[in-house]
Amino acid sequence: MMRRVLRSTLVAVCFLTAGLPCVAQDGVTASEEVASTPGYSGADIAWMLTSAALVLMMTAPGLALFYGGLVRKKNILGVMMQCVFLMGLNSIVWVLWGYSLAFGSADPETGNPYIGNFDFLFLKDVYASALNPFPEPYPTASSIPALLFMVFQMMFFIITPALICGAFAERMKFSTMCVFSVLWGTFIYCPVAHWVWAPSGWLFKMEALDFAGGTVVHLISGLSALLCAVLMGPRLGFGQEPMPPHNLTYTTMGAALLWVGWFGFNAGSAVGASELAVTAFVATHIAAAAGVLAWSGAEWLQRGKPSILGACSGAVAGLVCITPAAGFVNPVNAIFMGLIGGLVCYVACTTIKNRFKYDDSLDAFGVHGVGGTVGAVLTGVFANTAVNGPSGLMEGNAGQVVTQLIGVAASAAIALVGTIIILKVLDLTMGLRVTQEEELQGLDLSQHGEEGYIFV
Repeated sequence: MMRRVLRSTLVAVCFLTAGLPCVAQDGVTASEEVASTPGYSGADIAWMLTSAALVLMMTAPGLALFYGGLVRKKNILGVMMQCVFLMGLNSIVWVLWGYSLAFGSADPETGNPYIGNFDFLFLKDVYASALNPFPEPYPTASSIPALLFMVFQMMFFIITPALICGAFAERMKFSTMCVFSVLWGTFIYCPVAHWVWAPSGWLFKMEALDFAGGTVVHLISGLSALLCAVLMGPRLGFGQEPMPPHNLTYTTMGAALLWVGWFGFNAGSAVGASELAVTAFVATHIAAAAGVLAWSGAEWLQRGKPSILGACSGAVAGLVCITPAAGFVNPVNAIFMGLIGGLVCYVACTTIKNRFKYDDSLDAFGVHGVGGTVGAVLTGVFANTAVNGPSGLMEGNAGQVVTQLIGVAASAAIALVGTIIILKVLDLTMGLRVTQEEELQGLDLSQHGEEGYIFV
């Protein structure tokens, strides 16, 4: 009897106290303690946590499905494994040294303009300041913890090398892909991120505009992808036998997830729940919509029929093009950027690719390299003072276009030279491609011992 009474009492106490806020030892609730921290914003923290999750979703399932549907069915798991494994590998690299190389030594007065230092190695001082406002010299991120800024930037570091995988799909050794991604992220991505986004970076000081990664993510990954495609050579049978996408349903779902995730990518780069985040959100959506119309319209005129692959590719092209400008242009200019991005990328992925006959398997260069370059330059054209300060060519500031071109040229140079060196070293030490037998068998079986489709 006594045992039943105690049990009932315990249940009643748990029920009555379940809705009470957590109270710290000094009698202050946990939520009140966070709210009272100087400089903290609960809204900013919530939005940045959401944005980080959205950007991670872009790699998997977004990119995994988008790329996975475009390859032949014997290689779908190989593509998905690349995306999922890079979510693990690059997260660890970012924590151990990547974040420090990209965002260390950031003081605009004393910091290195070309590369970070080892101040944040193993997240030294970043984790310790997790409960404190983000420190100077990042005034735009002063309302969130340093640890949150770090993990948001981590998601960019994850997806950027994964984009390159589209160029060497169906033929690179998995082990080589892993080493390539680590080296590329360390020696190419981190320096460019520091140049553009760290307050001590030389392009940052020059006021080269890149709101969310037109140069840092898309341009350098797209150009590196082109080099991978050219130096590795085409897939066996390329140009002699058909290699259509095996599942456009997957590709469509992946494109839709990328579109949604891109709101975190671009609007999250406002580093807070602000009017600027709203502006970037709207510009992102409008440019993607215009990209769909541009690519589908061009395809409709040339082929007589618009395709779902074209619509998906147009959406991604519009998203890539608006990325560097999302926080600098108004919605009407975002329409123009989406239309231009969709049309130019369409030409790159059809006419130019067919003319030069390089096997950029999933059009990583045609969409990300070309779209990132076009977007970076157009940012200097359409930047609007009323949106976020900087003005562009449309407002009489031709110098901004020149600055954007300098940023494009410098980023392209390190991407091209660095990628050539990395690929040559790996080719001599590990080998880049699977054997002919393994390529014919497919990467699913030859690299992972699995099949994507087993019908019993």
